[in-house]
Amino acid sequence: MKEPASIAIDAMGGDNAPGEIVKGAIDALKGNDIKILLAGKEHAIREELEKYSYDAGRVAIIDASEVITNDEAPATAIRQKKNSSVALGLLAVKEGRASSFVSAGPTGAILTGATVIIGRIKGIERPALGALLPNAKGFSFLIDSGANVDSKPSYLLQFAKMGSIYMENVVGIQNPRVGLLNIGAEKEKGNALVKEAYELIERSGVNFIGNIEARDVPMGGADVVVADGFAGNVVLKHTEGLAKALMMMIKKELMSSFASKIGAALASGAFKNLRKSFDYTEIGGAPFLGLKGLVVKAHGESNARAIEMAVRSCISFSEKELARRIEESLSIEAPPK
Repeated sequence: MKEPASIAIDAMGGDNAPGEIVKGAIDALKGNDIKILLAGKEHAIREELEKYSYDAGRVAIIDASEVITNDEAPATAIRQKKNSSVALGLLAVKEGRASSFVSAGPTGAILTGATVIIGRIKGIERPALGALLPNAKGFSFLIDSGANVDSKPSYLLQFAKMGSIYMENVVGIQNPRVGLLNIGAEKEKGNALVKEAYELIERSGVNFIGNIEARDVPMGGADVVVADGFAGNVVLKHTEGLAKALMMMIKKELMSSFASKIGAALASGAFKNLRKSFDYTEIGGAPFLGLKGLVVKAHGESNARAIEMAVRSCISFSEKELARRIEESLSIEAPPK
């Protein structure tokens, strides 16, 4: 009989740790044949666990006395805080005690730790953070969405290939359209980075449709949107903020008169579905692609529902054997000297 997958979770990462993290972990046990390893300060985790009824045989604690915060330099923090919840959670994946790791902690520390502790797939220069963005046609996969602020053209080439593999194997889109985020659709537009990346991606064998402007992303202009981590994170955060602002504006208008309130009541189901499609807590975490193991970044403001969905995404990624598919399918050219 197959052993249930063990998922390590950083219980101390994020704005709502450890309370919401632990609750989300317990909620994820329901209906899923998994075990949970909670990494963090044992006394704080046990205080939260006492609030719930659960199968104690499916939950274990990795006692971690240190916590990495947002204001710490990632490389320094990983080097100096070897007993942190991030470092010990990642170590569990490397040693095979966990199949994946989830954290709502600092992106830089998770990326640095994962690269050092778990390691990159052979040939991958930099792991990238991918995020699913809702659009008018479904979803686009934004890669990189914040892991590598400074990138090289060869990084963007690898992001394009990994993003294409993700959308084909996880989302099920055959021959996904790959677009390069730029300030214009014309090939000659952009800075030196995207111009050189354009040439590399064009010759790579992916279904490259050329440059894509930010305004075309929410319209579903591409299945995979390739960007350096700086521009990608700006798009990601702007999308989150705009969605939240639009919902507030729509609600305000719908409550402005008796007639509009009646219309709102009649269309409540449609508005609920729209709000859900933009809710990061329903999407789950964003995977780091290019690592030997599975690492998923949850939103820094994650509540219990977001953590539960991040764990569920780990189950899905593991079933699809995402890391293996990238390693086997990605034919990476040697980076230009």
